[in-house]
Amino acid sequence: MKTSIRNILIPALAVAALTAGLGATAMAQTKGHDHGHDSAAPHVLSLNNGSKWRTDAPLRAGMKKIRNLVAPELNAAHAGKLDAARYQQLATRIETEVAGIVANCKLEPEADAMLHLVIADITQGTDAMAGKDHQSRPVLGLTKVARAVNQYGSHFDDPGFKPLADGH
Repeated sequence: MKTSIRNILIPALAVAALTAGLGATAMAQTKGHDHGHDSAAPHVLSLNNGSKWRTDAPLRAGMKKIRNLVAPELNAAHAGKLDAARYQQLATRIETEVAGIVANCKLEPEADAMLHLVIADITQGTDAMAGKDHQSRPVLGLTKVARAVNQYGSHFDDPGFKPLADGH
């Protein structure tokens, strides 16, 4: 893929949109946020003709970091032991990893569109964790992030991926 202004600006705009907290529906309906590809994003996460979608090293590394941020916090969150500051800190760290994934991964357009559905769910979860979504409690946001991470694992080919436990 040749480098152009479009290939630089589109990922930057995607990061801005993600950190602004766009919901899954808005992300799925927005054209042009998908790393410079011109396809419309689908509305439902699915496999690639029965197979998992291909990944690249930046995606695998970023999702592993997100998984490793979430895993040790689930039990404490469900036990009511995380305070607002901890949720905020965790949300910020997850958002940083998402921004890295968006900026650095290079997937085929169809896989990229599927990834954006996972990222939209992670973003909704971090918004709740950070107190940006007043309709949801932080613990539910963390649970949403955990589910999105597990959806990534069940839909993307990442041989080293280990699903997150429920935390209950």
